[in-house]
Amino acid sequence: MNAAQPSPRKAIVIGGSVGGLFAANLLSRAGWEVEIFERTPEALTGRGAGIVTHPELFEALAAAGVTVDDSIGVSVNTRVTLARDGSAVSDRELPQTLTAWGKMYEVLGKAFAGKYRTSANVTGVATHPDHAEVTLQDGSTYRADMVIAADGFRSGVREQLLPSAQLEYAGYIAWRGLVDETGLTPATHGAIFDKFAFCLPPREQILGYPVAGDRNSTAPGERRFNFVWYRATCEDELADLLTDAQGKCWSSGIPPALIRADVLADMESAAAELLAPQFAEVVARTPQPLFQPIYDLTVSRMSFGRIALLGDAAFVARPHCGMGVTKAAGDAIALVRALDTSATVEAGLETYSAERVQVGQAIVEHARHLGAYMQAQLKSDEDRAMAERYRTPEAVMRETAVSRRF
Repeated sequence: MNAAQPSPRKAIVIGGSVGGLFAANLLSRAGWEVEIFERTPEALTGRGAGIVTHPELFEALAAAGVTVDDSIGVSVNTRVTLARDGSAVSDRELPQTLTAWGKMYEVLGKAFAGKYRTSANVTGVATHPDHAEVTLQDGSTYRADMVIAADGFRSGVREQLLPSAQLEYAGYIAWRGLVDETGLTPATHGAIFDKFAFCLPPREQILGYPVAGDRNSTAPGERRFNFVWYRATCEDELADLLTDAQGKCWSSGIPPALIRADVLADMESAAAELLAPQFAEVVARTPQPLFQPIYDLTVSRMSFGRIALLGDAAFVARPHCGMGVTKAAGDAIALVRALDTSATVEAGLETYSAERVQVGQAIVEHARHLGAYMQAQLKSDEDRAMAERYRTPEAVMRETAVSRRF
């Protein structure tokens, strides 16, 4: 009689977004039985935020079992900076592939063969000598050999384990939006659609690039143009922007549909006044703009016995370096590697933490450097003048969302 095969080790991944799916796929391929707990009632479809890809991200996709082909995103070869009148003041060749959150979620979701549990709102976690435990809002508990918290920048698990680690507002916001390729005039489409484009009005910065469109299509005519517009905003102004028409302040982020009409009108007016006409058109033709306050977050550790943090649950970097998804993917790769070379789960998570805390801190510091100009807008004239010295079109195009190994 053959001896019974040992049961596979079990992991629970809290958070079913892209970071959680990277962890779940890589752990599954390493022989773990993985279950994802996602708090929302349904799968996270329909998100359209643009994502800049890097070589490290493609390496992680391959490790997760995803076959990468031309449909993964939209390729561009050139970066260009536009003047207020719409003319090109600087350009450089820099081939890059741009994709969308929805596309990444789609390919990683299809690759995951484990259980994806929705409406699983985790209220507590615990680590024990022989297992980890998750408690849901309904009072039910679940055991596993390990719990990975990939529950985003407002992580409830991080709040429980590291209550002193708080998001730090950077002093500016990012307006974001997507407009269909066919919604742009031919002149604007020809000027910026096949490029990674920038405009640097005084005290502000906007960038944009093409991404996959509806149903994650990358076919010409079916794509979209994604923009990110950074604007200095003091905390009092931020509170007003986060307040809806009924007077409720959404301090954790206002749903796009509840942004007041006067706030949107002011934003569009500023776009017409400050931006190159191509970008002003993109902003005006975006059906549902949204904005995000920009935060920094660092942690001192990422492992807690049989529990570990991953992705934005641990480190939140400003989006200038375009490393959010790549950072989460790198966390997942390092996690599996550390577990494979360690005698115990706890030792593996400690090794993972020691490596990725250093990486996370380096990425956050790099992003702070890239965002120093925006942060300086709420400081003294001297600070603003100093920041201006490092804000040439050439410097911005050279450093923004460019791959570098951390």
